[in-house]
Amino acid sequence: MVNEQSEAAFNAVFPTRSTSAAGFTLIELLVVIVIIGSLVSLAMLSVGGNQGRLLQDEAERLAALIGVLSEEATLDNREYGLLLDDQGYRVLRYDERQAVWQAAPGQREHRLPEFARLELKLEGQPLKLAAPVLAKQDNPGLSEGDEAERTPVTAAPQLLILSSGELSPFSLRIEERAANGAAFRLASDGFALPLAERAAQ
Repeated sequence: MVNEQSEAAFNAVFPTRSTSAAGFTLIELLVVIVIIGSLVSLAMLSVGGNQGRLLQDEAERLAALIGVLSEEATLDNREYGLLLDDQGYRVLRYDERQAVWQAAPGQREHRLPEFARLELKLEGQPLKLAAPVLAKQDNPGLSEGDEAERTPVTAAPQLLILSSGELSPFSLRIEERAANGAAFRLASDGFALPLAERAAQ
């Protein structure tokens, strides 16, 4: 009897849910919606931030490559160049005996991620970079080892890296194709080596 009275008093003070009432309260639903929204926002920021980091890595890689090529050009007394298109670049070396630009040994064509593109200005003038075109000798089925056996490149590089230590004065922008995406800039006055810097939108 005492137990029944104390249980009734307890239930009056702390009412329990009836077992027949199933479902969630409005507060529980709102909390779940807020949590899901936060997770989606974090995921979107993470993806966007990842592309920005990849773009920065690409810009730093290109700046470092230009620095290494400048040193090699000076030490080997050879002329190097970068042949750019809107999706990537390749390193060329001038062959004085044949008077042609050829793919530099050990340097393969580098492609940017699909979300990125290049824009080039030489001596302050914008230069239209075409989309890459496969030449007749370019066979997509060739293995990497066969790449060196291709014929010389017929196009001249837009960016020269000379044995005198000079560069073509240039400004190069690596940016996301999406509007308001991240962008990085490399520039040289012809004497200083470029650094990768975040570009203004």
